[in-house]
Amino acid sequence: MSAKLLIFGYGNPSRGDDALGPQLLDLLAAQLSSQPGWPEIELLTDFQLQIEHAADMVNRELVLFLDASVSCPAPCRLSRLHPAQDARYTTHEMSPQAVLHVFEQVYQRPAPPAFLLSVRGERFELGEPLSRTAVESRDAALELLIQLCARPHPAVWQTLS
Repeated sequence: MSAKLLIFGYGNPSRGDDALGPQLLDLLAAQLSSQPGWPEIELLTDFQLQIEHAADMVNRELVLFLDASVSCPAPCRLSRLHPAQDARYTTHEMSPQAVLHVFEQVYQRPAPPAFLLSVRGERFELGEPLSRTAVESRDAALELLIQLCARPHPAVWQTLS
């Protein structure tokens, strides 16, 4: 049986601020045992989204993607996602919207409600540590992430986006 809430943090921990998604998952995992009122949550991480990740959304009621971004306002932005075909189908890298689209194509039913928590970063070079901006953004994003986990419902999350 799958947890009803899936949180998927992706990014390359070796590429500076691209580590924000996986780092947020690690910080959230440390919070899970001290939050008995939270629903069951599954945390997944990978370097990038791939077509196979559509299978991870089976039997979920809500999905949250976590990723670093150079274009979102600091510290972070929560946005509702809708399935959309992606021109990058022939590569291994996909957008969250494309993963939702694949889910609908494969399973012939609507994808679960999904959101993206974009976290502001500025340095993505191989071997770089997290930038000061990324650390501040990560800490603010963790506070929002804790709020989201406490109230895992699309209508509630929509009011925060």
